[in-house]
Amino acid sequence: MHIPRVAVVGGGLAGCECALYLARHGVNVTILEQKPLQYSPAHVSPKLAELICSNSLRSDELTSGVGLLKQELRELSSALIAAADATRVPAGKALAVDRAAFSDHIERQIRQNSRINLVSYIVSGLDDPSIALNDASPDAAGTGYDRVIIAAGPLAGEELSASIAEAAGAGHLYFYDAIAPIVSGDSIDMGTAFWGSRYGEPGQGDYLNCPMNEEEYYAFYEALSRAETAAGHAFERELHFEGCMPVEALAARGERTLVFGPLKPVGFIDPRTGKRPFAVLQLRPENANKTMFNLVGCQTKMTYRAQDCVFRLVPGLVHAEFVRYGSMHRNTYVNAPLALDANLALRNHPRIHLAGQITGVEGYVESIACGLWVGMRVYALLRGLPLTPPPPTTALGALLAHLSLPVKNFQPSNVHFGLMPEPSARIKKKDRKAWYAERARTDFAAWLAEVQPCVPDG
Repeated sequence: MHIPRVAVVGGGLAGCECALYLARHGVNVTILEQKPLQYSPAHVSPKLAELICSNSLRSDELTSGVGLLKQELRELSSALIAAADATRVPAGKALAVDRAAFSDHIERQIRQNSRINLVSYIVSGLDDPSIALNDASPDAAGTGYDRVIIAAGPLAGEELSASIAEAAGAGHLYFYDAIAPIVSGDSIDMGTAFWGSRYGEPGQGDYLNCPMNEEEYYAFYEALSRAETAAGHAFERELHFEGCMPVEALAARGERTLVFGPLKPVGFIDPRTGKRPFAVLQLRPENANKTMFNLVGCQTKMTYRAQDCVFRLVPGLVHAEFVRYGSMHRNTYVNAPLALDANLALRNHPRIHLAGQITGVEGYVESIACGLWVGMRVYALLRGLPLTPPPPTTALGALLAHLSLPVKNFQPSNVHFGLMPEPSARIKKKDRKAWYAERARTDFAAWLAEVQPCVPDG
């Protein structure tokens, strides 16, 4: 019996999830990962499944789109969501992880799996001989692959990106993504910063909070507004993803935009004054022993020197030591509704699939979900099994529907209830999220029971 062989290009979240699913179902997988031979502008670790922006996988509540998606992935036995659960750090109602432990957890599974061959290699394009396809016959036993999955991420190399763009026909789109700085815990002034969660008791909670009075906030705002930013390429127009705007770009919208956004003080009491601060900058632990903290909502394209000056104006961060500065990078993705078919394969190359953020899903969890779904689809195609996508009333189904419905200006999207069909009857605003979640749970359970043969460990 021919044992199927699949090449997965990229060892990020989508690639690792996809590879582990296929290997678990008896498929031989080769992962071709460019690190450590070559790093993208945003990657720094040689490890697989590197989290390059936040260490948070966002809300774990079922009344949020992403919390609902995580639960669906758990029920599909997602290897990466299991790893995230195993390496989580305190983050209130969110699922945040120790990023080093998370990567180690995944890398260990990949390297110990006898059906996965991990190769350091830079794939130059879809015609690279390293990912050559076998004859289209299902019983072909050549030296090539039965299917190829491109999970190179939104920072795929220039040659590979150009090759994908040419094959896609519909062209590549792009937007800019920014990441926030990380500071050493030892450098934070704990006489100013305080532990607490929004609406919680001071001293209790999973976030450190740096309170600002009105004078301190406006000093910070003025410095932020004047700060030097890193220049982009002259030929590229910056298109920011709304969910990951640089903090200085948000500030440019108005002097109090940050107070109603990432620095909002609602629900906090400064223990030093007994009053609500004018603004609060939150710090989220990066690891379990809380030696490093991420500046929540402070993704930036400021120069390193400017970051030193601006963020040290925040009370509690006067002597901050930066473990990682914030930065900005270009993300690329295809116009999925036009470029990809129902199997998330290139329309002109039906055995070459795309997975993860390069398809137009945005976010860690969404990338994992896309990788898992492509793994499921490829497995079903290799074995001749029927596999219908989950209904759009579910989180996974809504995300996949986003990739299939042509629109005038296709944009990357996180999962959210707005992607789902609206209720046919009027639902009170306060009850809508719970209603969406309940409908999704019911419909997902019915779908899962129907497709059980294709997800035997689901």
